[in-house]
Amino acid sequence: MRAALLLAAGSPTGPLKAEAIADAQDIPHKFLEGILNDMRRGGLVISQRGVNGGYRLARPATEISIADVVRAVDGPLVSVRGVRPPELSYSGPAESLLPLWIALRANVRQILEGVTLADVTSGRLPAEVHALTENPAAWTNP
Repeated sequence: MRAALLLAAGSPTGPLKAEAIADAQDIPHKFLEGILNDMRRGGLVISQRGVNGGYRLARPATEISIADVVRAVDGPLVSVRGVRPPELSYSGPAESLLPLWIALRANVRQILEGVTLADVTSGRLPAEVHALTENPAAWTNP
């Protein structure tokens, strides 16, 4: 996410080299290369070879949601035992787990799909996201 946000913030000199991103965000270079490849395969970044090469976003930061980045790097937003909630089934006293997992997935999607890289880099999160942080219980673990 930090690499995507650095790319979203832009560079006045053109594409950013992986080494520069790794150094700026204190991310191990080899680990970052894997992430950048995942984002490239997901259509989020473009890589350019050569002296002036590096990485840049494939489309404007206003068009890339946080969910897009998570999906490209980590896969589905919410899964249970590696399975998407609609593919699960429970019986007996656990039967109500399925709608619980689906509700959780819907809420995670609503938040992460509603926030773009541009929102985060500008420091202007959507009001509904900001409102969730105002509950003091949101900041503590029970």
